Amino acid sequence: MATKAPADSTSAKQALSKSSAIIEQVTKALAAKCSSNGKVSVSKMDQNQFVQYQIAWLTSEQKIAENFIDYAWNDSLGTGELEKLMAQVFAAEAVSHIRTEFSSRASEYGISTQELVSKLFDDATNKFLEESSAIENYNHIADLIASSGSFGAYGLSEDHEMFRQTFKQFAEEVVAPKAEHVHRHDDIVPEEIIQGLRDMGCFGLCIPETYGGLQSNDKPDNISMLVVTEELSRGSLGIAGSLITRPEILSKALLKGGTDAQKEKWLPLIASGEKMGGIMVTEPNYGSDVAGVSVTAKKVDGGWSINGVKTWCTFAGYANLLLILVRTESDPELKHKGLSIVLAEKPSFTGHEFDYKQDGGGRISGKAIGTIGYRGMHSFEVSFEDYFVPEDNLIGGEAGRGKGFYFQMEGFSGGRIQTAARANGVMQAALEAGLRYAQERQVFQKPIFDYNLTKYKIARMAMIVQASRQFTNTVAKLLDNHQGQMEATLIKFYASKVAEWVTREAMQIHGGMGYAEEYAVSRYFVDARVFSIFEGAEEVMALRVIAKSLMDQYAV
Repeated sequence: MATKAPADSTSAKQALSKSSAIIEQVTKALAAKCSSNGKVSVSKMDQNQFVQYQIAWLTSEQKIAENFIDYAWNDSLGTGELEKLMAQVFAAEAVSHIRTEFSSRASEYGISTQELVSKLFDDATNKFLEESSAIENYNHIADLIASSGSFGAYGLSEDHEMFRQTFKQFAEEVVAPKAEHVHRHDDIVPEEIIQGLRDMGCFGLCIPETYGGLQSNDKPDNISMLVVTEELSRGSLGIAGSLITRPEILSKALLKGGTDAQKEKWLPLIASGEKMGGIMVTEPNYGSDVAGVSVTAKKVDGGWSINGVKTWCTFAGYANLLLILVRTESDPELKHKGLSIVLAEKPSFTGHEFDYKQDGGGRISGKAIGTIGYRGMHSFEVSFEDYFVPEDNLIGGEAGRGKGFYFQMEGFSGGRIQTAARANGVMQAALEAGLRYAQERQVFQKPIFDYNLTKYKIARMAMIVQASRQFTNTVAKLLDNHQGQMEATLIKFYASKVAEWVTREAMQIHGGMGYAEEYAVSRYFVDARVFSIFEGAEEVMALRVIAKSLMDQYAV
């Protein structure tokens, strides 16, 4: 059996073309079942949420596999045998997953078994899968990685690669040495890291130069943000990788809906790190159902009075500028159209609790929620009692009333792709740790890396990380051109879910030591678990965003 990549990508593309056609056929069938009068009915979709979820998942694998093939055979990106072989095997896995799932419940997907067999179990596809899925290919991928010390070309421009190396060094020299202490003691992010990122301009990555940021005034550059996020997350998710998410969400909401005066006032302060942001959207009874937000902002003399409770407000203690999604319109029938965004200031606190009273009597208090991972920034439940916010702090002014939901979604699209980059960084750290331990640890007189099952794990981990990274970069380029909103959700969904498997396998390679806090791999595992929950739970992303967007194309 051959153990090297084919000269071209023809076989992989042919197989993926067939699986793509089947996905499209199934999506059309489901859309017909779930729509009427040209619109998809969510209630009809909910009658079989499992197949809707699976359509979202299989579509993500399909699109990521197609992108991986394109990347691997683009020699200008510095790709070679390793990347081509990884892409080929990844494509085979994707096609295999698609046909296995559809064949197991064909009627529920609206396709006959006979049709599926004729289109996706043909001789050419069977041959491609058998040859590409051979264990020798996984062995060879692992051996190429071990011998070269490379997990695959990043495919970045010269400028972006220099950027990556700068933050890679910062993550290794400043972040990583402090990560375990903060995690084990549930401590706050060290000021040395925050100040270091201020000095490097990190908080202005998504802010145009006009307002003191690093973004070109003419064209967005989401790749820079992803490169920084991934490398910082490789050092630590909790004390570095997530620090630039809040300014990202905050600045994009301002850029989308803020008045000129608001942009000129707040964006330079965010870019410099003088104002550290906290995002307050989720409530105890309303998480993904943002339209149900009940925290109120009542018009008072000179501004707004905020009352209610927000939860899962990461970094809310340290933050001194809060973005709060509030209900400004009393009519409950307005739902999400009754929401607005206000910016509230408060002092910075470093503990697990805070309580601040305004001169006029308003009050804000918070208490950190204990978590198994993602420690350092602390996530708070925050209570507002007649907390006063000046009139000028309503994003968009009077014209922004009732538009907060849309401004928030603009921020979240950036937050979701950034979550994918965070997941890529944690996965990369876990992959490196797994390989390092496998090469050092001996069992039965030889390194565990030499065992076939370990090589399979290392190879598959590397394939997943690289495939996820390259699709994340592709989506960033779409966002640069004001496209790719659904794809940003798709890669967040995919990267978040596979991060659990990658970190789990890295932990498993460590055996008993993987369960001990002595090795950072245990931290990677518990940190990875949060990805599928925050920035949009995976079920909501799959059902309400990805699956619905796919079927909306074919509504009848």
